[in-house]
Amino acid sequence: MTNSLFISTAEAGSGKALVSLGIIELLLRRTTRVHFFRPLIQGPGPAAAVIAPEHEQDEDIHLIVNHFELKQTYEESFGLRSREAQDLIAQHRTDDVIDTIIRKYKALESRGDFLLCEGSDYLAENLAFEFSFNQEIAKNLGAPVLILGTAHDRSVAEALGPVEMAVEAYQEVGCDIAGIILNNAAPDAVNELKEELFRHFGMRGLLLSVIPRHPRLASPRMRDIAAQLQAQVLYGHRRLKNLATKRIVAAMQLQNCLDWVEPDCLVITPGDRGDIIAGMLQAHQSSSYPPLAGILLSTGMQPEPAIARLIEGIPDPLPILSVKTDTFTTAAQVNEVHSTLWPDDREKIDLSIQMFDQHVDLQRLDQQISAVRVRGMTPKMFTYNLMERAKSQLQHIVLPEAYDPRILKAAAMLLDRGIVKLTLLGHRHDVQRVIEKYQVRLDLDQVNVVHPSESPALQDYAQTFFELRQHKGVTLDNALDVMMDVSYFGTMMVYKGDADGMVSGAVHTTQHTIRPALQFVKTQPGVSVVSSVFFMCLEQRVLVYGDCAINPNPTAEQLAEIAISSADTARIFGVDPKVALLSYSSGESGKGEEVEKVRAATKLARDRRPDLLLEGPIQYDAAVDLEVGAQKMKGSAVAGKATVLIFPDLNTGNNTYKAVQRETGAIAIGPVLQGLRKPVNDLSRGCTVEDIVNTVAITAVQAQTAPGAAIPH
Repeated sequence: MTNSLFISTAEAGSGKALVSLGIIELLLRRTTRVHFFRPLIQGPGPAAAVIAPEHEQDEDIHLIVNHFELKQTYEESFGLRSREAQDLIAQHRTDDVIDTIIRKYKALESRGDFLLCEGSDYLAENLAFEFSFNQEIAKNLGAPVLILGTAHDRSVAEALGPVEMAVEAYQEVGCDIAGIILNNAAPDAVNELKEELFRHFGMRGLLLSVIPRHPRLASPRMRDIAAQLQAQVLYGHRRLKNLATKRIVAAMQLQNCLDWVEPDCLVITPGDRGDIIAGMLQAHQSSSYPPLAGILLSTGMQPEPAIARLIEGIPDPLPILSVKTDTFTTAAQVNEVHSTLWPDDREKIDLSIQMFDQHVDLQRLDQQISAVRVRGMTPKMFTYNLMERAKSQLQHIVLPEAYDPRILKAAAMLLDRGIVKLTLLGHRHDVQRVIEKYQVRLDLDQVNVVHPSESPALQDYAQTFFELRQHKGVTLDNALDVMMDVSYFGTMMVYKGDADGMVSGAVHTTQHTIRPALQFVKTQPGVSVVSSVFFMCLEQRVLVYGDCAINPNPTAEQLAEIAISSADTARIFGVDPKVALLSYSSGESGKGEEVEKVRAATKLARDRRPDLLLEGPIQYDAAVDLEVGAQKMKGSAVAGKATVLIFPDLNTGNNTYKAVQRETGAIAIGPVLQGLRKPVNDLSRGCTVEDIVNTVAITAVQAQTAPGAAIPH
């Protein structure tokens, strides 16, 4: 058991960033008090300087601290710069180097529950000294060592050799070995590498894992190529995030070069080949050829004025870079470009964490860090549990707004993670056009795409709607027209069992999204009111707020129903419900119409559900603060420990959730609708891709308990 870990690579290029991302993600499921530290850094990396001077920082510190929003400054995140350490050592002041690193390490350690320490990069000339220096640091810090090796382009023996040497070396100086991870393995060699790892080290009780190489993680983005080749970006600054998974040298005539084009391909050609430049730009825009990553012009020559004018007329052109080296040298240098992980690269970060979770023995690693104190349910644990719960029983969710790029990006993430099955509503060719325009990595062959007008179910859906609503004057012709609306069509898919749930609202209003569900999906037995909750992911815990989106001024009966529904929703998602019905006074002290409404609602809820812990009326501070709760509501099982907070009206609830969200930086997931027979959820029109992913996962979990599934009490 430990509250720190030292990652040491057996050699350069082992992929520390992926492992650090995975470990920090795992730790944040236990506590938010996590920090990241590097004893030595090389100084500003070349990638940052070319693209953005403000990012002239160590790549891994910049990535980890910014992506996870760790509470530490850049200067607190490392001991010394490599040059500073070398100068001190040259003056025979090695002890000062060690003391400085330990002092900064301990200062960071004292502020948190876990400190992940990442060793140096082995980029200096004296590798033997650097390795022994890492040993000395790990020994002095007293942190167990996780050895990281690379298996890329190596035999089993070649991959294991450096790892065995590292294990022996660290043990010789008295360091504890926590485990060994081999990274970048060929997928077909993973099992053999695992067998050899266990044959050599299996009796020691270590964490032993092998992570296969993933082509997208290994491929650079155009901004990496621009930075590391110190290229001039001529055009396409907005598309520097394009991923270059393949590359071709275009030296033949255009008609021959086109036969070699592959998806996400980087085209390398001399700067005076206007025919290649124009032809490749046209190929990129043509549906007959796959999209390209960009064009890299060699020899320092730039496009002729006529070609430049052609490019300038393209609204959002491909990245076109220029370098001064000859074509052969340029192609060789491109092969040496390494893929940099940037804090804003959600695709690669999510893929890295996914690879770590999938291939690392998390149970063994969890045992290594079991000294970390669990502090309630952290936001990371909530979202992790949410995704795992959704994946446990795949549900089919319909997304009516298929022309919104955020929806398509979320769909790609959901399918990549295996969270749900999806139907998109729209014309397939129009959806494909949006995918190409916004370069969304979504394969429509993996998802059902249908437009209401082309669906074989249209007539049946219209007939069903007619039968359900004819008492309201709806004719069959009216029903056909209504079913052409994607919100109605998607909701009818849910009603008929052709989908398990629907998520909409990125484009449509809340009323447009939920009106069809209110008309014919209806409420669950025993529920008369549809309401909503927000999951408020605070720093150390997750609270449930209801109702902050639907009911303006609920009656006492409705408020009691909202409290019960919110408690059941909380339990479904792993939050132990302790329900506080809020008011401006606590207990018996206050009088007035609004207080009496809350008091009546509390009594009704207790009568209906004696199994629930409910308190009300109670003020917010008494509900969530132990000390205040003990003073105002002595002996209450809820006061100071409330996890579900029920607001007396929409005005109070909506303003409170927004105030908490803005002032504390809390993540607000919702609104999540509750009380319907089958789940339909509404998005904010300002929603992010992550909001959509979370809402779809929540809808999938709701679908697992509906219709008629018993909620555990």
